Amino acid sequence: MQVTEQQANATDSRNPGPYTIENASTHKSRWWIWLIFAVVLIVVAVWWIRRGASSQAKTSGDATPRPVLISTATAHQGDIGIYLNALGTVTPVYTVTVTSRVQGEITQVYYQEGQMVQKGDPLIEIDPRPYQAALTQAEGQLAHDQAVLNEAKIDLERYQQAFTRNAIAKQQLDDQQQVVLQDEGTVKNDEGMLANAKVNLVYTHITAPIAGRVGLRLVDPGNIVQANSTTSLVVITQLQPITVIFSIAEDQLSLIQQQLRKGKKLPVDAFDRAGSTKLASGTLLTLDNMIDSTTGTLKLKAIFDNKDGALFPSQFVNVRLLVDTQHNMTLIPTPAIQRNAQGAFVYVIKSDQTASLRTITPGTTDGSVTAVQGVEPQDVVAVNGFDKLQDGAKVTVRKPGSGASAQPPPQTGQDNQAGPPATRGAGAPAGKKGGASQ
Repeated sequence: MQVTEQQANATDSRNPGPYTIENASTHKSRWWIWLIFAVVLIVVAVWWIRRGASSQAKTSGDATPRPVLISTATAHQGDIGIYLNALGTVTPVYTVTVTSRVQGEITQVYYQEGQMVQKGDPLIEIDPRPYQAALTQAEGQLAHDQAVLNEAKIDLERYQQAFTRNAIAKQQLDDQQQVVLQDEGTVKNDEGMLANAKVNLVYTHITAPIAGRVGLRLVDPGNIVQANSTTSLVVITQLQPITVIFSIAEDQLSLIQQQLRKGKKLPVDAFDRAGSTKLASGTLLTLDNMIDSTTGTLKLKAIFDNKDGALFPSQFVNVRLLVDTQHNMTLIPTPAIQRNAQGAFVYVIKSDQTASLRTITPGTTDGSVTAVQGVEPQDVVAVNGFDKLQDGAKVTVRKPGSGASAQPPPQTGQDNQAGPPATRGAGAPAGKKGGASQ
């Protein structure tokens, strides 16, 4: 029994049981799984590297920059004006509110609403009959008192002759002289009454005191008007010439005074509300005598012929006052000027059709033209395409009238919003609308 157990144990040690064989098979299976996983990773890595290399090669093949399509302008030498801009109000030289100076019934209205009238043209007729009767009465009273005065003068002459013959006393002669003086005073009073009656009769015929445009109709025939009433019968506004009153900052006063001391007449232009259409041209007439301390501004008045009636009373206009003119300046279009952190610059287009960034110093701006330093006359500068334009970039100049193939140039404000990385977000160009600076 003992030998049998030893043999059995020996047999078990040489031939392992089913559990040992299963564990070895499991380890072998896992090794192949890890090997396959590693191969797959290698294959994926190789594919990814080759794909990236292919994309990079494609990108390198397309990296050649394309020419930027732009429009250009040529810098030139010329004169530019220094303007002061302001908001003004059209103000008539004369505005007359016509009222009645006599009482009566309106019998006739001669004017039409909005009519242009000349000085002396009839406007309104008031019933003249009561004043004609008063005039006749004054004439009669004057004639009576003149006859009394003549009689007193005749008596005075008789008394003087009688006094020379000692026929009357000196007192009687003196009394007659005073009677003559009293009658002369009465006649003078009658003459005044007659003149007043004539004036009142004239007042019944109301005429235009100035030349201008009449306003809307305020009264109709049949109405009773009162003497010296504040009720308006008609309003007349002079339109030719006409003035514009505007204000400037007190800091700009010295510029104007320097020119006025030289005896210069400063031109003034009036533009519409949008500032795009010129309405009239005139000259500076005068300055106010005091600066408004609350606003720090001074009022100025300019006068315009206004032959075409473009300026209308109480109209708001944009005023441009030409203070001085700079000569022989290098001028470029204002949209060509860009700005970055280092200052203002332009893109100068070289003969090899490449753009060169050049720093400039902007000066006076007159509308769409700016005087600059740093650019020579005949230099060609870019005026649009700044969203893709960079220093050294190749360009293609858009030909004038190229039709649909040519894109319209962007506006000035848009050019500065999209530019090369150094200029993105730059501010507005040197010449803002409506401003002329030095």
